[in-house]
Amino acid sequence: MSMVMPKMNYLAEPKGLWSWIVTYDHKRIGLLYLAAITLFFAIAGFLAILIRTELLYPGQDIMDANTYNQVFTLHGAIMIFLFIIPSIPAALGNFVLPLMIGAKDVAFPKLNLASWYIYVFGSIFAIYSILASAVDTGWTFYTPYSTTTGTAVISMTLGAFILGFSSIFTGINFIVTVHKMRAPGMTWYKLPLMIWALYATALIQVMATPVLAITLLLLVLERWLGVGIFDPALGGDPVLYQHFFWFYSHPAVYIMILPALGIISELIATFSHKKIFGYKFIAYSSLAIAFTSFLVWAHHMFTSGQSELAAMIFSFITFFVGVPTGIKIFNWLLTMYKAQIDLRTPMVYALSFIFLFTIGGLTGIFLGALSVDIHLHDTYFIVAHFHYVMMGGTVIAFLGGLHFWWPKMFGKLYNETAGRIGAAIIFVGFNMTFLPQFVLGSQGMPRRYWTYVDAYQPLHAFSSYGSFILGLGFILVFVYLMHSLIWGRQAPKNIWGSLTMEWETTSPPHPHNFEEDKVLQHGPYDYDKVLIDRDEALTDYGYDTTTGEPGEHRESVAKE
Repeated sequence: MSMVMPKMNYLAEPKGLWSWIVTYDHKRIGLLYLAAITLFFAIAGFLAILIRTELLYPGQDIMDANTYNQVFTLHGAIMIFLFIIPSIPAALGNFVLPLMIGAKDVAFPKLNLASWYIYVFGSIFAIYSILASAVDTGWTFYTPYSTTTGTAVISMTLGAFILGFSSIFTGINFIVTVHKMRAPGMTWYKLPLMIWALYATALIQVMATPVLAITLLLLVLERWLGVGIFDPALGGDPVLYQHFFWFYSHPAVYIMILPALGIISELIATFSHKKIFGYKFIAYSSLAIAFTSFLVWAHHMFTSGQSELAAMIFSFITFFVGVPTGIKIFNWLLTMYKAQIDLRTPMVYALSFIFLFTIGGLTGIFLGALSVDIHLHDTYFIVAHFHYVMMGGTVIAFLGGLHFWWPKMFGKLYNETAGRIGAAIIFVGFNMTFLPQFVLGSQGMPRRYWTYVDAYQPLHAFSSYGSFILGLGFILVFVYLMHSLIWGRQAPKNIWGSLTMEWETTSPPHPHNFEEDKVLQHGPYDYDKVLIDRDEALTDYGYDTTTGEPGEHRESVAKE
């Protein structure tokens, strides 16, 4: 029996380019975000390769010092503001949140479309900043340098200011959607953990983003009007800028990582075929992370001259961030204990995440200790820690979620073998790139430096070669996913045997998500109560359940 893509699906109906430009469909808006963030990820990744190429050897290799400052600033600003912050909430979150709660759309479809166009408008400012006079301040735009440099600080910060409104609109939409549009029977304690994570993220987006907007607006006004706010030459205080900036940007770290934690919860439960261990602890830990994220911003400023008492208090509170995060990791491990784990591509990314993010989290605890941070502040140790959290965490989880929901989004199966190989290459390349940087930082190598002494060259070279391998891994992932869109086999509606509600509609979904109103019949992780033959959907159509190719039926691993 052959499978045919459903005629009534959101990709085909309504037709025409104009229908995409003015769409209110959350699924299409999610794909628009996905296309945009993929473009900016490629740009930022290319800039990262240029950075590592320059650092192969001391002195000038492919660019001078001023160009290097511009390249690493643009790499950071594009990766943070244009990719990582919107990646999971705006792209994957927009697509899956209404489906996972049985809703027809988000609460405010027009606001959702507006958030997309605001994102595009802000991105135009960022692109102009690249083409006009690339900003060279670092992605944090620290004063007083950002108020005195002649590069395109105003346009770049205005771009970030505008992007903040997109983030706020998305957060408002998600909060109202979760509160008001859940399917009958879906109580708070039957929500998928991905929804808990997106809900906690939305709270941070709405409460923290205005602080960044005000800060960047004050920075622009200072440059335009010469008002003394942050520039000491005008009577301002540069440390005040750091307080404002990190009051937003540390919660922003959790805007980036909380949705990633939600994805991993879904992957662990699905591919362990087991009820998630400690559901309420994981759900409440998301809210706990959101709350504590507002209390620890000044641990970025231990060397700024703040009072010793303030430094001690922020150091003490910083250690508490590790508690709810540790709860999640231990609960995931207990979920996998004695489980029948299926090492499909999304699960490979989930296991990679646990390894990499644990390193990132532990090194963050190290940096929360005052005596350690004084030595390691502004060294490559910080660079490695940040990338283990942001890339080893958010980007790896994003890839896991993308592979998990790809068959649902496009109705196509990618090559499973290529997926695992791509995940392995990325894992190896990532560790080759950033593990040496912990050693470089502990030996005193400052970050953001264009050159260095010869003693650091072997580790820099090893890190650079790792970045090239990492880049090849991302290229492979892009190639086989694009290949699947054209030549991939049609996906069944529930390829993974998952119990969350998005798998109850067709692949790709109906234009209105479901053909009839949904009523929750069981919890999202009741694998011990619900009979699911997770291979049945594939074998009914003659697929091999491992490769996605035509083959023999294998024994079901489902539980009754």
